[in-house]
Amino acid sequence: MGLNLEQKQAVVSEVAAQIAKAQAVIVAEYRGLDVGTVTKLRAKARTSGIYLRVLKNTLARRAVKGTPFEKLSDQMAGPLIYGISQDPVAGAKVLSEFAKDNELFVIKAGAMPNLLMSVEDVKALATMPGREELLAKLLGTMQAPMAKLVRTMNEVPGKFVRALAAVRDARAKAAA
Repeated sequence: MGLNLEQKQAVVSEVAAQIAKAQAVIVAEYRGLDVGTVTKLRAKARTSGIYLRVLKNTLARRAVKGTPFEKLSDQMAGPLIYGISQDPVAGAKVLSEFAKDNELFVIKAGAMPNLLMSVEDVKALATMPGREELLAKLLGTMQAPMAKLVRTMNEVPGKFVRALAAVRDARAKAAA
């Protein structure tokens, strides 16, 4: 059963709201996948913060019209599933890993604001470290100089204590 006009407008506005706060949109063809497999993909996507939706291409074109993802409209043909993500690396990783495991799931294209990505670009994006990993590396880099300063400052009294212990041991040895 098809959607009436109000339902179509609601779908377009919902997807447009997701696209407005997105950093990446990835389009994949899911022809031939069974419901159980797609349900597993949806569960993975949900845990990674990816909005995953099967849409009619005409509704998707209306949703991206006038947004930085408008260049993706040319790639919208066939039965597609749309992965909309605020973290571009997370979206690319989840969909690329799923495509490796399921040969019927084929990534067709992707887009970042004002940039159309090919399949190779999406796969390259998937190999990059995620946001959390990059933040952890940044924090470690920022913390390293402070940790080194603290170790250096602790070394001065430590050296003094070791010198006193050596003098004490030498006197105890001389007295014995």
